[in-house]
Parts: sequence; structure tokens; C-alpha cells
Amino acid sequence: MTTETRADGNGLFYLMGPSGSGKDSLLRALRERLGPEDRVVVAHRYITRAADANEASVALSADEFARRQALGCLALHWHSHGLHYGVGVEIEDWLARGLKVIVNGSREYLPNAVARYPGLCAIHVSVKPEALAARLRQRGRESEAAIAARLARAGQGFEVPAGCNLVEIDNSGALGDSAASLARLVGVAGS
Repeated sequence: MTTETRADGNGLFYLMGPSGSGKDSLLRALRERLGPEDRVVVAHRYITRAADANEASVALSADEFARRQALGCLALHWHSHGLHYGVGVEIEDWLARGLKVIVNGSREYLPNAVARYPGLCAIHVSVKPEALAARLRQRGRESEAAIAARLARAGQGFEVPAGCNLVEIDNSGALGDSAASLARLVGVAGS
């Protein structure tokens, strides 16, 4: 369910939500819907852990991540849950070409992202707590204590900068429904 459908701005869509909310699954489902005529790209994310098969990520060592950050190769970067995440500066070329670019971001980093890209459209993926708990356990990445901490964090609010266009997508139900909402929002043909 989408609670807001306006998606104006500079063509950058900043997808965020709690761990386990289904952001990677939504992005994978969106990529599967893209046709040759769609001027939409999903940016891969650099991360300091091994990427799993469901995400568009490139694994880097902490040293390599720091090196790329120092060289100015990252347009956006943040630290969360003991890991470093980043999105490469190639998104600026894609935006300059008039492409719509979707990045997998962090709720805590949203103010920094808006400072760099004031016209971005923020998309918050939410999920009911019981569904989130089941997804986190199914992933098998964390202990029960870590899952409890993620569930507590998921319920906390986050700062939305003044003037930031925020869209909510509830991903508690069928992935196809949420993916259809995301596709319509970003302007995928045939959605």
C-alpha cells in the first residue's frame, strides 16, 4: 500500500526501511519488471560484508571501502550495525542522463542524502512487526538478541528533513502488490 504517490524531484529515489522489511526483494522484483524502454536503474550498493543472492550489492573489505571513500568514489555512505554501506558516484552520471535512479539507503542517513540531493523522493518500506520478526529469523543472519534489537529499532521514528517528499509502501502483504506500487511510483512502463 502506498500512502503518497507524488514522485517529483531530481529523479533519485531513496528506498529505506528496517532490516528485513523486504527492500532487496522489492528492488529485485522491480528489476524483473524493467523493459528496454524503462529509463530506470537500481544502483548497486557497496557493503563491507558478503552480499547475498537477493541484493544488488558489491562486497568490499573495510580497507577498500575506506580507500574508495577517500578517493571520492562514493556519492553516499554510512555506517550501520557495524558495517559500512555506500552508493557510487556513478549515480550522478545516470541522473545527468535523465535516468531515474533508485538507491537502497538508510533511515538514519536520510538527512545527509537530502542535503546532497535535495529533490530526492524518499520511499519508506514498512512491514508489520510480526512479519518483520519472521523475516529476520528466516534470514538466519543474527542471534535472537540482535533480532530483538532490530525489531525495537524498526519501531522508532526517524528524521525527515523539511520539504522532503516521503512515500510509504507497506510491504507486509504480497510482494507483487508492493512491487507494483513501487513500479508505478518510479514510472515503470506498463505499471
